[in-house]
Amino acid sequence: MYTWEELYHFINHCNRCELCQTRNLPVMGRGNIQSRIQFISEAPGAQEDIQGIPFVGPSGQLFDKLLSLVSMTRNDLYLTNIVKCRPPHNRDPKESEQEACIPYLKYETLLVKPLVIVCLGRIAAKRIICSDYRITQEHGTWIYRKNCWLTATYHPSAVLRDARKMDDIIKDFESIKQKIDEVKAAQ
Repeated sequence: MYTWEELYHFINHCNRCELCQTRNLPVMGRGNIQSRIQFISEAPGAQEDIQGIPFVGPSGQLFDKLLSLVSMTRNDLYLTNIVKCRPPHNRDPKESEQEACIPYLKYETLLVKPLVIVCLGRIAAKRIICSDYRITQEHGTWIYRKNCWLTATYHPSAVLRDARKMDDIIKDFESIKQKIDEVKAAQ
């Protein structure tokens, strides 16, 4: 198994797909690697590509507000993306790009050893939970697989585009906090 330093090196020098040709910086996950709580999104956006840090743009600001509503911060979790480089014009990552990056996500997950995984958005949910996952119908539901609780909620950018989803994402974050508290109490 790789160390965090080796994983950072591999991601920073990756050329496994064409996204390496258009990126400014690859975006490795960030956060508390001891927390056992992992949030997974789809891909970096424009601000993330410039700074090399996940969720620093408008979606990240909303993410931080949602965490605050349930008395959490980024220090309570590890946050990463399926794809480590920004797709041009923030398009959805292609299947081939996801395939190229999935080994990195697997190593991150092995190192974090999460007890709770939260997928942010449909692309992450389809990749991590189930290939036919329907975010509008299934968000906020929980499944237990391989000693880990999994759920998905809307991506914060979807809520920024459609404020009607705000109530749902708040309820999902409340459920996430409740599940985290249950898992911690059971340890």
